[in-house]
Amino acid sequence: MHTSEHLQSFGNHLILGISGTTLSDDDKRALNELKPVGVIFFAKNFLDGVPYPVWLESFKQLIDQIHQYAERDFMFTTLDHEGGRVVRTPLPITRFPHAYLLKAQAREVAKATALELKSLSINLSWSPVADIFSNPQNPIIGSRAFGTTPETASQGAREYYRGLGEGGILGCAKHFPGHGDTSTDSHVELPILNLSLEDLRKRELIPFQTLIKEQVPLIMTAHILFPQIDPDVPATLSKIILNDILREELGFQGVIVSDDLDMKAVSEMFMQSGTVAQAFYAGCDLFIVSRNINSSSLKRTYKIAEDFSASLNNGSLDAAVVEAARDRIANLLDVTPQYPVYQLDKETLVKNAELAIACTFQNQKPS
Repeated sequence: MHTSEHLQSFGNHLILGISGTTLSDDDKRALNELKPVGVIFFAKNFLDGVPYPVWLESFKQLIDQIHQYAERDFMFTTLDHEGGRVVRTPLPITRFPHAYLLKAQAREVAKATALELKSLSINLSWSPVADIFSNPQNPIIGSRAFGTTPETASQGAREYYRGLGEGGILGCAKHFPGHGDTSTDSHVELPILNLSLEDLRKRELIPFQTLIKEQVPLIMTAHILFPQIDPDVPATLSKIILNDILREELGFQGVIVSDDLDMKAVSEMFMQSGTVAQAFYAGCDLFIVSRNINSSSLKRTYKIAEDFSASLNNGSLDAAVVEAARDRIANLLDVTPQYPVYQLDKETLVKNAELAIACTFQNQKPS
């Protein structure tokens, strides 16, 4: 296989960020050469401060061009869309509150969210958060979690996931094996959690087990080091955590996706040769490179793709491992709906806005 074919082959495992509201020359090149299986959108991809029909038309053109340059009719079009502070879309897309405030309305909110995302051609939401709000000092998860106990977190995440499904959108449980107890932010540094496997079984793993029972199709890794479980590498690169615990012990058969490789916790590691092979051996199938945090340049994306290619060429990455990962992704893509972009009617938007207000005010009491 030539390097260019390997690069395209890496595209089968890549969710790529796009630099702005239109495709730059870099974007066009990456889409065309790497042919990523999916894209991830952020606020930077939507025109801001313009009327709804204007930004919607601009976004529709962006999506059409992405499909055209990637030469793919079927793609994962994805968004981090949890509600609260994790919302990328301009108004009038509803601003639902964060997970912790959804309580009994989690399913209804998720369904309404899914219907709105569908109108933007989005078919995969990087939610629900299956972490537990167990550390009040947590700077990154906190109220993004559905509850402070394994039970409330499990129940909220399960209902939200069901609602997404009813609305026709794929969900993804995150951040395995649990990000709720950290006191540092993995966007900035590598958090270290001194929990034993027994601790995780009693608490962190429970919401993930609940979502695996619901047949959640994707689980996202946490860029966290668990020294008592695997002292050498963060969860994203840990065979013990992804293979032994998630696949073998918990029986997850879906797609394992890395959290963003641009995050400071792992960004340097992925610049070293052999890291992407290590991630495949650990159990990762799919990789997000947002081009959002360190730099919007493509240098890092290509470096990871070239490392993948070199590892296949020199035999340090077994083609059979890659093929198994590719099959899991392809099987999921086969059943992932592809939606056109369309404008939502006013009635739907008003109803959803009322639901958002109701959640915010009814559920302020701690539970």
